[in-house]
Amino acid sequence: MKFKEIHFRLGLFALAFGAMVLGYRLMWSVHAPVAFSSILDDMSYAWYVPLFSLYVLWRERAEIRAAVGRPSPWGALLLVPAFAFGFLGIRGHQLRFEILGCSLTLLGLAWLLFGTRLARRVTFPALFLWFCMPLTTFLDVVTVHLRLLAVTVAYGALQGLGAEVVRVGTVIGAADGAFAIDVAAPCSGLRSLFALVALTAGYAYFTQSTWLKRAALFVLSVPIAIFGNVVRILTIALTAQYCSPSFATGFYHDYSGYVVFLVAIALMVAAGAAIARFHPGGSAPDRTEPAPAAVPVPAATVRELVFPVIVVLVLAALLVVQGRTHEPVLAEAKPVSFPPIEGYTVERVEPAESELATLPADTLIEKRRYVDEYGEWFEVSAVTGGRSKSSIHRPELCLPAQGFTLLAPHTVDAEGVAWRRLTLERQRYRLGFAYTFANQAGYRTSSNLARIFRDVWDRSVLNRIDRWTMITVDGSSSDERAMREFLEQLKGLVP
Repeated sequence: MKFKEIHFRLGLFALAFGAMVLGYRLMWSVHAPVAFSSILDDMSYAWYVPLFSLYVLWRERAEIRAAVGRPSPWGALLLVPAFAFGFLGIRGHQLRFEILGCSLTLLGLAWLLFGTRLARRVTFPALFLWFCMPLTTFLDVVTVHLRLLAVTVAYGALQGLGAEVVRVGTVIGAADGAFAIDVAAPCSGLRSLFALVALTAGYAYFTQSTWLKRAALFVLSVPIAIFGNVVRILTIALTAQYCSPSFATGFYHDYSGYVVFLVAIALMVAAGAAIARFHPGGSAPDRTEPAPAAVPVPAATVRELVFPVIVVLVLAALLVVQGRTHEPVLAEAKPVSFPPIEGYTVERVEPAESELATLPADTLIEKRRYVDEYGEWFEVSAVTGGRSKSSIHRPELCLPAQGFTLLAPHTVDAEGVAWRRLTLERQRYRLGFAYTFANQAGYRTSSNLARIFRDVWDRSVLNRIDRWTMITVDGSSSDERAMREFLEQLKGLVP
């Protein structure tokens, strides 16, 4: 009787898992492969994350089987937000939400069908899947600071050695122009940081005896990874200054990351050994211990199985519906009309080659320069995105890398349109700057966070993609009044 009962629960889990395969088909067949192979995110390590979770489950299969208990209705509470995250992720093309929903669904099913003790046992491999989340673009503000840190250290070290170097933003180069190194986003160290943190989490789980020690080693992985990347940038700059600029920015740049990563791993192992020896009674767990003796699996009564059966059937039906939904419909692109402004002549400005090369193909870019009779100017740029979400980002993420200091950020209202207003300073020269977002359905905001949530809502609930336009205004003067008066006359430009 017990044999049939536990296999019935396993059958329910298999049913729900099969529905998950269908419900999350866009995640594993489209969204995840695109993100993992993206040059911007560089998450090639993410393919091994699910394999490691499976390895943990296989290695601890005896302990997991011994932890099987009676069904727990509390697991159903976790399935509610899990499905919500998955639905919004699949429909809104948000891989982070998809992975969060998928991992929580697996954990909730284990809790619902096999009890609390087993759920605790599988929590680590389930949450380890979070390392598949692409966070590089989500944490661009961190990327900028990591780039600035690496350049600052390299610049200081080179000056201390007597080298004649100059620095502008995230670019460091020789004063005579012999070399110039731009610490771009791929060189920020954020991607290697995520890879090392994931590796450290797995290493700590198997080598540390308590969760406190595992957490300590996990936290140490962050400064270790940052230190490794700073050393890498410094050695590239030193090689360029005292050896060969072409060798430093070519061969050495391409392969130095592997050497630094090995050094970071060595530091991780050394830190783990030190933490393991810190407490006399806290030696690493002996993973060679014999498996626990087999214990009878507690049988669930028919009454205890009624609720899990209902929950699994409802969840499976919802996942099937989720998996059969169609891709959101992309709205037609509307041309941006730059209004004539009295007292200004209008000149067309061609987009830079770097912009055209890095932005998705369905991105539209239009620029105009307004010049008055005194030579004062405002340059207006309108970037309209398409199906991809990578066309538009917050200007605050890239401006510091260009050497600008951002001053006095605030929001202004210009004829009913909210603009984010900034003053840009570089080498004591100040420029006016403002930006806003608008979609083709008429929604306007100066908040990038509000734009993201509105886009997710449109894609997931309304099944449509309303193209967003980011409008930026650069001014030759940082005068607040002049900028506000100019923005008020741009009202017709915002859809």
